[in-house]
Amino acid sequence: MVTNQDVLARALDCWNRDDLPGYLELYGDDVVMHGYAGLEPGFANVRRFYEEWWRSFPGSRLTLQDVITSKDKVVCRFVIDATHGGSFQGLPPTGKRISVAGITILRFVHGKCVERWTQLDSLGLLLQIGALGPRQ
Repeated sequence: MVTNQDVLARALDCWNRDDLPGYLELYGDDVVMHGYAGLEPGFANVRRFYEEWWRSFPGSRLTLQDVITSKDKVVCRFVIDATHGGSFQGLPPTGKRISVAGITILRFVHGKCVERWTQLDSLGLLLQIGALGPRQ
């Protein structure tokens, strides 16, 4: 039997192989992503969000540090390592390396993530790419 943790592990493998379509198989059609300002529900919006992320931070790598499962939910603490290689929120690419930590809770129905809550160190990300504070 394939578990929700197995589904997440497959998505992680796809992410780290730069396989966006494979990664997106994680999500259901009506997925709701909490913690992403302005991101409306639905698979098409989630796809656009990740397409933009991959343009901004090509070749990013995702590492899970802790994974906890309970019934229909998987909770994980993660780190994304990447290089700012494309425009992000109006900031041109800097070539700077980033390492951003976060935690997320994914709720699954029939092997698809239908709801997700994420807390990401967005301030740390913006500081690392020079979007805040003195620019050099």
